[in-house]
Amino acid sequence: MSDIIIVTNRKLCREPLIDRIEKLAESRPAAIILREKDLPEAIYRNLAVKALEICGKYEVKCVLHSFFSIAEELKADAIHVTSASLRSMTAEMKKEYKTIGASCHSVEDAVEAERAGSSYVTAGHIFDTDCKKGTPGRGINFLKEICSNVSIPVYAIGGITPNNAREVRQTGAVGICIMSGAMTAEDPKDFLSSFK
Repeated sequence: MSDIIIVTNRKLCREPLIDRIEKLAESRPAAIILREKDLPEAIYRNLAVKALEICGKYEVKCVLHSFFSIAEELKADAIHVTSASLRSMTAEMKKEYKTIGASCHSVEDAVEAERAGSSYVTAGHIFDTDCKKGTPGRGINFLKEICSNVSIPVYAIGGITPNNAREVRQTGAVGICIMSGAMTAEDPKDFLSSFK
Protein backbone atom coordinates (compact mmCIF):
# COMPACT_ATOMS: atom_id res chain seq x y z
CA MET A 1 0.00 0.00 0.00
CA SER A 2 1.16 3.54 -0.75
CA ASP A 3 2.49 5.81 1.99
CA ILE A 4 1.66 8.94 -0.03
CA ILE A 5 -1.18 11.35 0.70
CA ILE A 6 -2.03 13.81 -2.06
CA VAL A 7 -3.14 17.27 -0.93
CA THR A 8 -5.02 19.20 -3.61
CA ASN A 9 -4.47 22.82 -4.62
CA ARG A 10 -6.50 23.80 -7.68
CA LYS A 11 -4.51 27.06 -8.03
CA LEU A 12 -1.40 25.05 -8.96
CA CYS A 13 -3.22 22.58 -11.19
CA ARG A 14 -2.34 22.18 -14.86
CA GLU A 15 -5.90 21.14 -15.76
CA PRO A 16 -9.36 21.04 -14.18
CA LEU A 17 -8.84 19.76 -10.64
CA ILE A 18 -11.30 16.91 -10.99
CA ASP A 19 -9.35 15.55 -14.00
CA ARG A 20 -6.14 15.72 -11.96
CA ILE A 21 -7.84 13.91 -9.05
CA GLU A 22 -8.86 11.11 -11.42
CA LYS A 23 -5.28 10.70 -12.71
CA LEU A 24 -3.88 10.73 -9.18
CA ALA A 25 -6.49 8.32 -7.80
CA GLU A 26 -5.68 5.92 -10.60
CA SER A 27 -2.15 5.69 -9.13
CA ARG A 28 -3.66 4.56 -5.81
CA PRO A 29 -2.12 6.87 -3.19
CA ALA A 30 -3.01 6.19 0.46
CA ALA A 31 -5.47 9.11 0.36
CA ILE A 32 -6.40 12.36 -1.34
CA ILE A 33 -7.14 15.35 0.88
CA LEU A 34 -9.55 17.69 -0.92
CA ARG A 35 -8.01 20.82 0.60
CA GLU A 36 -9.88 23.55 -1.31
CA LYS A 37 -11.01 25.14 1.97
CA ASP A 38 -11.15 28.65 0.51
CA LEU A 39 -13.96 27.74 -1.90
CA PRO A 40 -17.55 28.82 -1.26
CA GLU A 41 -19.41 25.97 0.43
CA ALA A 42 -21.69 25.15 -2.53
CA ILE A 43 -18.75 24.87 -4.95
CA TYR A 44 -16.74 22.77 -2.49
CA ARG A 45 -19.75 20.48 -2.07
CA ASN A 46 -20.03 19.86 -5.84
CA LEU A 47 -16.31 19.15 -6.02
CA ALA A 48 -16.51 16.83 -2.99
CA VAL A 49 -19.32 14.80 -4.57
CA LYS A 50 -17.18 14.15 -7.66
CA ALA A 51 -13.98 13.54 -5.68
CA LEU A 52 -15.68 11.02 -3.39
CA GLU A 53 -17.06 9.20 -6.42
CA ILE A 54 -13.68 9.06 -8.19
CA CYS A 55 -11.82 7.98 -5.06
CA GLY A 56 -14.45 5.33 -4.41
CA LYS A 57 -13.94 3.94 -7.91
CA TYR A 58 -10.21 3.48 -7.27
CA GLU A 59 -10.59 2.49 -3.60
CA VAL A 60 -8.61 5.53 -2.43
CA LYS A 61 -9.59 7.29 0.80
CA CYS A 62 -11.02 10.75 0.08
CA VAL A 63 -10.53 13.14 2.99
CA LEU A 64 -12.63 16.29 3.02
CA HIS A 65 -11.09 19.42 4.54
CA SER A 66 -12.74 21.67 7.13
CA PHE A 67 -16.33 21.58 5.83
CA PHE A 68 -18.12 19.63 8.59
CA SER A 69 -21.63 20.21 7.25
CA ILE A 70 -20.69 18.94 3.79
CA ALA A 71 -18.88 15.92 5.21
CA GLU A 72 -21.94 15.12 7.31
CA GLU A 73 -24.37 15.60 4.41
CA LEU A 74 -22.29 13.42 2.05
CA LYS A 75 -21.63 10.84 4.78
CA ALA A 76 -17.88 11.22 4.27
CA ASP A 77 -16.03 9.15 6.83
CA ALA A 78 -12.78 11.16 6.76
CA ILE A 79 -12.03 14.81 7.50
CA HIS A 80 -8.85 16.86 7.87
CA VAL A 81 -8.87 19.93 10.08
CA THR A 82 -6.64 22.58 11.59
CA SER A 83 -5.59 22.23 15.22
CA ALA A 84 -8.07 24.97 16.17
CA SER A 85 -10.95 23.18 14.42
CA LEU A 86 -10.02 19.90 16.10
CA ARG A 87 -10.26 21.62 19.49
CA SER A 88 -13.76 22.84 18.62
CA MET A 89 -15.07 19.38 17.62
CA THR A 90 -17.43 17.79 20.11
CA ALA A 91 -17.27 14.10 21.02
CA GLU A 92 -20.48 13.63 19.00
CA MET A 93 -18.92 15.22 15.92
CA LYS A 94 -15.84 13.01 16.21
CA LYS A 95 -18.01 9.88 16.24
CA GLU A 96 -19.15 10.72 12.69
CA TYR A 97 -15.72 9.93 11.22
CA LYS A 98 -13.54 6.85 10.89
CA THR A 99 -10.57 9.11 10.16
CA ILE A 100 -9.75 12.56 11.54
CA GLY A 101 -6.52 14.21 10.43
CA ALA A 102 -4.99 17.37 11.85
CA SER A 103 -2.38 19.79 10.52
CA CYS A 104 0.40 20.34 13.05
CA HIS A 105 3.18 22.92 13.09
CA SER A 106 4.72 22.09 16.48
CA VAL A 107 5.26 19.15 18.80
CA GLU A 108 2.64 20.67 21.11
CA ASP A 109 0.10 20.72 18.23
CA ALA A 110 0.76 17.04 17.52
CA VAL A 111 0.51 15.96 21.16
CA GLU A 112 -2.71 17.94 21.56
CA ALA A 113 -4.13 16.47 18.32
CA GLU A 114 -3.45 12.94 19.54
CA ARG A 115 -5.06 13.72 22.90
CA ALA A 116 -8.08 15.21 21.10
CA GLY A 117 -8.67 12.00 19.13
CA SER A 118 -6.94 12.65 15.82
CA SER A 119 -6.29 9.49 13.76
CA TYR A 120 -3.14 10.96 12.18
CA VAL A 121 -1.28 14.26 11.88
CA THR A 122 0.47 16.04 9.05
CA ALA A 123 3.64 17.74 10.24
CA GLY A 124 5.27 20.54 8.36
CA HIS A 125 6.51 22.18 6.53
CA ILE A 126 9.67 20.10 6.55
CA PHE A 127 11.70 21.57 3.68
CA ASP A 128 11.66 24.98 1.98
CA THR A 129 8.79 25.12 -0.49
CA ASP A 130 7.30 27.67 -2.88
CA CYS A 131 3.96 27.22 -1.09
CA LYS A 132 5.53 28.82 2.00
CA LYS A 133 7.96 31.17 0.28
CA GLY A 134 10.14 33.10 2.71
CA THR A 135 9.43 30.75 5.63
CA PRO A 136 12.25 28.23 6.12
CA GLY A 137 11.37 24.56 6.46
CA ARG A 138 11.36 23.18 10.00
CA GLY A 139 13.68 20.35 9.04
CA ILE A 140 14.17 16.65 9.65
CA ASN A 141 14.88 17.02 13.38
CA PHE A 142 11.50 18.73 13.84
CA LEU A 143 9.86 15.75 12.15
CA LYS A 144 11.81 13.24 14.27
CA GLU A 145 10.73 15.08 17.41
CA ILE A 146 7.06 14.92 16.46
CA CYS A 147 7.34 11.22 15.56
CA SER A 148 8.93 10.45 18.94
CA ASN A 149 6.27 12.35 20.90
CA VAL A 150 3.08 10.81 19.47
CA SER A 151 1.94 7.27 18.84
CA ILE A 152 -0.50 8.09 16.01
CA PRO A 153 0.72 8.08 12.37
CA VAL A 154 2.68 11.14 11.27
CA TYR A 155 2.78 12.24 7.62
CA ALA A 156 5.43 14.78 6.63
CA ILE A 157 4.45 17.68 4.38
CA GLY A 158 6.29 20.51 2.69
CA GLY A 159 8.95 20.46 0.00
CA ILE A 160 9.14 16.66 -0.20
CA THR A 161 10.58 15.37 -3.46
CA PRO A 162 11.79 12.00 -4.75
CA ASN A 163 15.30 13.19 -3.75
CA ASN A 164 14.53 13.70 -0.05
CA ALA A 165 11.64 11.26 0.50
CA ARG A 166 13.95 8.51 1.75
CA GLU A 167 15.38 10.79 4.43
CA VAL A 168 11.83 11.64 5.52
CA ARG A 169 10.83 7.99 5.67
CA GLN A 170 13.78 7.25 7.98
CA THR A 171 12.46 9.60 10.71
CA GLY A 172 9.62 7.40 11.91
CA ALA A 173 7.00 9.18 9.79
CA VAL A 174 4.60 6.64 8.27
CA GLY A 175 4.34 8.58 5.04
CA ILE A 176 4.55 11.78 3.07
CA CYS A 177 2.14 14.36 1.72
CA ILE A 178 2.63 15.89 -1.69
CA MET A 179 0.88 18.95 -3.05
CA SER A 180 2.78 21.04 -5.60
CA GLY A 181 4.42 18.22 -7.54
CA ALA A 182 1.18 16.23 -7.66
CA MET A 183 -0.69 19.23 -9.03
CA THR A 184 1.91 20.22 -11.62
CA ALA A 185 3.56 16.99 -12.81
CA GLU A 186 3.11 16.37 -16.50
CA ASP A 187 2.50 12.67 -15.85
CA PRO A 188 1.05 12.19 -12.34
CA LYS A 189 1.48 8.40 -12.45
CA ASP A 190 5.20 8.63 -13.31
CA PHE A 191 5.64 11.36 -10.72
CA LEU A 192 4.13 9.27 -7.92
CA SER A 193 6.06 6.15 -8.90
CA SER A 194 9.29 8.17 -8.59
CA PHE A 195 8.71 8.22 -4.81
CA LYS A 196 8.89 4.43 -4.46
